[in-house]
Amino acid sequence: MANKITQPIIGGIVATVAFSLETIIAPFMGLPKMSPPEMLSTMMGVSIALGWIMHFMVGIIFAFAYAFLFIKVVKKVSNNILKGAIFGLAVFIIAQIFIAIIGLLMPMPPMEGSMMLVIIGSFIAHIIFGIVVALFVKEQVGEKTFA
Repeated sequence: MANKITQPIIGGIVATVAFSLETIIAPFMGLPKMSPPEMLSTMMGVSIALGWIMHFMVGIIFAFAYAFLFIKVVKKVSNNILKGAIFGLAVFIIAQIFIAIIGLLMPMPPMEGSMMLVIIGSFIAHIIFGIVVALFVKEQVGEKTFA
């Protein structure tokens, strides 16, 4: 059981670091500046430090969702990188829906540059996130399932 708990925690942290690095280097690739922690802190009216904490908590929660739910959905896919890319796409879609809904209710920081380039940068970051999660979180062999 420890692996089922520690893998998503470590995977979520490392994947969120990878996601964050992509958003930091995005402007050097011609993409607009993106800062999920800044967006979260603005929306919630909290400090940027709490924005970073929330950003990592969301990453860990999604890694747990991968470990306990999503990995069962893609069990026929044998390639972990492909599993991760599919998961990253799912997380990207969920994030876009969440941002659209929350954006109607709370203030959002102003976006710089083309919205299409922001979406492309976000898409790339989420795919990277999903792949890293899939490389850290492995299906538990021999585990009894109740499905």
